[in-house]
Amino acid sequence: MSAPVQEGDILADKYCVEKVIGQGGMGVVVAARHIQLGQKVALKFLLPAACSDEGAVARFLREAQAAFQIQSEHVARILDVGTLANGAPFMVMEFLSGLDLSDAIRNGPLPVEEAVGYVLQACEAIAEAHSRGIVHRDLKPANLFLTHRPDGSSLVKVLDFGISKASGSTTGSTPSVTATAALMGSPSYMSPEQLRSSKHVDARTDVWALGVVIHQLVSGRMPFDGETMTELLSMIAADPPTRLRAVQPNAPAALEELILRCLEKDVARRTPNVAVLAQELAPFASPSDRVSVERVMRVLGQGAPGSVPMKAPDGAGGLRENTKSAWGGTRGDAPKRRPPAALVAAIVGACVVVGGGALLALRGPRVSGRSAVDQHSAATAAQSVPAPASSPAPSDRPKADIEIQAAASHAVSPDAPDAARSEPQMPPFAAPRAAPAPLRRVPTGAPPKGHPAAPVQPGGSPDMFDDTH
Repeated sequence: MSAPVQEGDILADKYCVEKVIGQGGMGVVVAARHIQLGQKVALKFLLPAACSDEGAVARFLREAQAAFQIQSEHVARILDVGTLANGAPFMVMEFLSGLDLSDAIRNGPLPVEEAVGYVLQACEAIAEAHSRGIVHRDLKPANLFLTHRPDGSSLVKVLDFGISKASGSTTGSTPSVTATAALMGSPSYMSPEQLRSSKHVDARTDVWALGVVIHQLVSGRMPFDGETMTELLSMIAADPPTRLRAVQPNAPAALEELILRCLEKDVARRTPNVAVLAQELAPFASPSDRVSVERVMRVLGQGAPGSVPMKAPDGAGGLRENTKSAWGGTRGDAPKRRPPAALVAAIVGACVVVGGGALLALRGPRVSGRSAVDQHSAATAAQSVPAPASSPAPSDRPKADIEIQAAASHAVSPDAPDAARSEPQMPPFAAPRAAPAPLRRVPTGAPPKGHPAAPVQPGGSPDMFDDTH
């Protein structure tokens, strides 16, 4: 099929087409440049035949809306939307240079640490989508694009929210246009509940897809691999997945168990959300990639007390078994409890009064001869001591205690001014505030692994929906 646009064509009166990046059954993606600004962008629009399909147009609009809502750096930014002269809707996205993860594994599986780092970055975008009630429903290596930041570190972008589902009544979201019986997505990555109904799924269907992605990136094989579509769907619905170590013996056993939890057919037994998945992936990630775990937890509110602790093997980049809270605190060792400041002040005051009273009792008659200032000070100290909760009866108390109390109670002379008696007392000092935790510098990611930049290639995907980016 020939592309509906050619190099040099002007679209929307401001974008000059440079080349066609990819084309599918529903749409086309081209590299273009803004005529006035000189900015290089990716322009995606529907083919004329697809414009007559109301469902396709609604999905196209929903992709733009969903991607625009998510502010994560791990989602391709939407810069503009509009309509071409022929009535086809279009969206303008940031131009990405690199390759998707399906191309990255063509020459063999990835090392565990590298694969986990890429999935953790994708989890950041998916966590924000889930927090906004958006389920992607089509996660796969072809929709995880590997590019790089200005400092050279690897950056994964999640693409194609075209068949995403907005759950509940998310503000500003487009109502679901997916028919209950429609099979939307890529069958090899679909959960059993998505096979039954693409409409009635939740965030756990994305967890299933991420489990399949991890298995594929680390082993180069699929956990469910039927020769025909019918066989594949039957395996997903009824058969256990192929174990990771059966095809990749050197893979960690714990990673195999993690994947099996993602691929539980019973959604109640499956890893519940991407925050828990990110925590379980942390031991297999590099220190620089573990920052993604904390971000995912904060986005989904999993940093509060009572959340699943983040575990790491000994010596794994200084990560302890604790949970970073959403406020930057740490639930590691419990702080030592300190007595309240008011109690400390009361105890000190009591010691002063008891010591002073004992001295007064020993000096006897000389107490009444003290100056008014000394008398007032003693009275103030005596008044500041709270009465014991249960004082023994006078007849049961030792004689020495009675003499001390009597000396303290007569410390103020009857001739002292009333103002000296009723002067307000200074409240106890407030407890000092704890010093804020020092800022922690987050290390930058490792430089890219040397993947050559390559444009997205059209076609070649067994997806049930358009696979263009």
